[in-house]
Amino acid sequence: MKQSWLYSVSYALQGILEAFNSERNLRIHFSVALLALLAAVICQINYLELALVIFAIGLVIVAELLNTAIEKTIDLFQPTYHPLAKTAKNVAAGAVLVATFTSVMIGILVFGPYLLSMYSEIFM
Repeated sequence: MKQSWLYSVSYALQGILEAFNSERNLRIHFSVALLALLAAVICQINYLELALVIFAIGLVIVAELLNTAIEKTIDLFQPTYHPLAKTAKNVAAGAVLVATFTSVMIGILVFGPYLLSMYSEIFM
């Protein structure tokens, strides 16, 4: 029997919620995402800049969710230490780090000019 699209979305949201409740870093990423969106509203960034910020947020959240899925799967099949399990977990964590650095660079490029303009208006 074919599952409805709504069931698939429900399972996906359940997975996001489970990861959110169990992973501290995911909660941090969501908090920073909300701050970035608030900054976007305050700075009144244009649509292209907003698209870049949303892409950066999505990139980090997806990387963190995949990292969590990889870690949980490895823990399921390899509950004791194994060097390949360690490598897989480290590579997945590295992907999150690259996504985060990429997002920070996007944030600097998007918000930097606005922040410099605000700074010069206040202090110059």
